[in-house]
Amino acid sequence: MRILVASHTYIVDLNCEKLRALAKLEPGIEVTVIVPKKWKPGGVQNKIIESQYRDEGNFKIVPLSNFSQNHQGLLTFGFDLVALLQKFRPHIIQVEQASRGLAYTQMIILNHLLGLKAKNIFFTWWNLPYELKLPIELLEKFNLNNSHGIISGNQDGADILYQRGYQGAIKVLPQLGVDEKVFTPQPQPELAAQLGIKSDDFVVGFVGRFVPEKGLITLLKSLVNLQEKKWKLLLLGRGDLKEELIKISSENNIQDRVIFVESVPHDQVQNYINLMNTLVLPSETTYKFKTLTAVGWKEQFGHVLIEAMACKVPVIGSDSGEIPHVIGDAGLIFPEGNSADLANRLCQLMDNPALAQKLGEMGYQRTMLNYTNQALAKQQLEFYRELVNQDN
Repeated sequence: MRILVASHTYIVDLNCEKLRALAKLEPGIEVTVIVPKKWKPGGVQNKIIESQYRDEGNFKIVPLSNFSQNHQGLLTFGFDLVALLQKFRPHIIQVEQASRGLAYTQMIILNHLLGLKAKNIFFTWWNLPYELKLPIELLEKFNLNNSHGIISGNQDGADILYQRGYQGAIKVLPQLGVDEKVFTPQPQPELAAQLGIKSDDFVVGFVGRFVPEKGLITLLKSLVNLQEKKWKLLLLGRGDLKEELIKISSENNIQDRVIFVESVPHDQVQNYINLMNTLVLPSETTYKFKTLTAVGWKEQFGHVLIEAMACKVPVIGSDSGEIPHVIGDAGLIFPEGNSADLANRLCQLMDNPALAQKLGEMGYQRTMLNYTNQALAKQQLEFYRELVNQDN
């Protein structure tokens, strides 16, 4: 089976591990990933990335000339795409730019014009209802009508696509897995000492952006109500909300119990997660954001949850978006924005080490079964086979 995947996501080599695993599942599978030659991610990495060609046998990364260097929906590829498609002749074409991506439209048209007869698939994270205006409405309708299958990163996204009239197969599967060789239980006594964390401190952890929708104010308020407990709060990340968090900590005399760590390379994040007695993802749905085609945000997956679970760290999450589906019965859930309920969940783990250990083990087993790169690759291949076999 020849599989072609297109996305700017794979300009980062670390993000390619699931597709590498897919290429190695069995003989005869070839995976070619096309990425834009030049891409400007924005945010903290405010520079243009120039992608590099990689040939690893059955797995290749091929940079192609591209139009638009920083907008996912407007990304399209140059004429070198035609030559690649004619040579590779894929059975599967998967574009990871959502339902309204121009690159997906481009692939559908070339698939037809070149007579490839490949299955058209797109990946999406979008998980809130939306309304479209012309011509974008027609663009999405064309893409949906010509899709043989869809992979949605969350259940809400799948439900929305069905509501919009799509009647084909949808597989709920995250875009990226967790590397169990990196994210694994490993004590960190030296790092703990460096950060002033003592062996009897209960470390509550958070990894992510310091922004209102991540629920950090709710997390901090919950700990203000637990000052009689012996805890430390480890916040790994950066963002505009930091000053507000410092202010609230000072006003409640807990500033010496809150540890901020910024700019940690991704290959070191697991060291900090292994310091935690629990990782909390307190995301909160918001409708303040507005794009050209949609309004709002809610948690689309929460990748840090599976990283913590792989380290046997028990997790607590809000009920925003996909979080309850990711955690399942292997962690604790609280109503988003409810600091009192979150405080109760934290107390459950602080007061019951046996429960914390049990949830840590359950989270580990759930991640190994469902969320490693190998596990996701197998599920993705099964979905491809279902689509290919529809004609047989």
